[in-house]
Amino acid sequence: MIELFKEIWSTAKRNKLRTSLTGFAVAWGIFMLIFLLGAGNGLINAQLDQQNRHLANSMKIFSGQTSKAFKGLKEGRYTPLKESDVAITEKTFSDNTMKVGSEISVNGINISLGEKYISAQSLNGVYPSDAEINKREMVAGRFVNEIDMKEKRKVIALWQEQAKELDTDYLSLIGRHVKVDGLAFKVIGIVKDDKQNQSVSAFIPYTTLKTIYAKGDDAGSIQFEIKNLVTEEQNKEFEKNYRAHINIQHNAAPDDESAMYIWNRYMDNIQMTTGIAIIRSALWIIGLFTLLSGIVGVSNIMLITVKERTREFGVRKAIGAKPWHILKLIITESVITTALFGYIGMLCGIGVNEYMNATIGHEVVDTGLFQASMFLNPTVGLDVCIQATLVIIVAGTIAGLIPAVKAARVRPIEALRAE
Repeated sequence: MIELFKEIWSTAKRNKLRTSLTGFAVAWGIFMLIFLLGAGNGLINAQLDQQNRHLANSMKIFSGQTSKAFKGLKEGRYTPLKESDVAITEKTFSDNTMKVGSEISVNGINISLGEKYISAQSLNGVYPSDAEINKREMVAGRFVNEIDMKEKRKVIALWQEQAKELDTDYLSLIGRHVKVDGLAFKVIGIVKDDKQNQSVSAFIPYTTLKTIYAKGDDAGSIQFEIKNLVTEEQNKEFEKNYRAHINIQHNAAPDDESAMYIWNRYMDNIQMTTGIAIIRSALWIIGLFTLLSGIVGVSNIMLITVKERTREFGVRKAIGAKPWHILKLIITESVITTALFGYIGMLCGIGVNEYMNATIGHEVVDTGLFQASMFLNPTVGLDVCIQATLVIIVAGTIAGLIPAVKAARVRPIEALRAE
């Protein structure tokens, strides 16, 4: 076996250009496949990160402006959501909704602790279900609960970033009181920062905010979990019926989509899943065609190799070499070449993906209103890298097998006559 490797090495040294071209074709095919899959995964992971910030089976309803005249009323009227709309959501559509709640905000408030303060914040009055629907992760303490709502307690949950501005030992804020526009609120929890929302909203019970700031019948926005809505058609039918019911309450046309905005996160997930599947398929097709180009390169060069060495093989057979010896020589050379350069291509692909991950893999775009990850964890699983390398090794072996069988069958006299 050692003699066989020495012979292959000697052949490679004599044909440096041919060997280099073969190796480049193999390495490039593996490298491009891993690079494309890594880059694609970076884009996909960023989208999944955005998508996973909210409960998948949930909806959020926002106020809007009418875009159609209805019952003698002109278009362009503002249609704020009311408490009656919350009741309709909870009772009329109980077969498809649960954990119905509202969220109402007051902007430009000041939060202070002694001489330290943070200004221009937003104070959100929320239901306890907000923590589950919007996936609030607590660093310490708790979120708003039902007792807070019922008793209209003056309690507040701060973002981690807000708490740090008020006290470097921010965990010590739990149980202490801060002033919100001059009113004392007890800190009950610290929420893990969410860079997507800039972490500028503090949370208090919905009923407390409505009482203090005299919001009357205003409901802000409505959010709830959905149930028994599985297909796209069921979701569209629900949205149609829901919009018609709420619009009628505001003297707006039942089909006026501008009178209220429905953010259906379940539909977003369906569309996102479909889009991701298309992107993955496209990346694999492009990558496999790139891999195929490497296989074709190996095949062509192996054919040339056999043709150039036909006379050599004739001499070998004339002095007693068995057909199997010729076959083994060509196949072994093909396997070693594709395995070596395939491994190099795999390492280069992994290296580039790791470099992307270290440089742009965690960057976010700041729009001023929120921050969004555009590229996240652009890596490929080691199993995919190994499988791709094995594929090109097997393909290279098959590519070398065809001309090897042909060479092994050539009669010595015909081989010696070859040009």
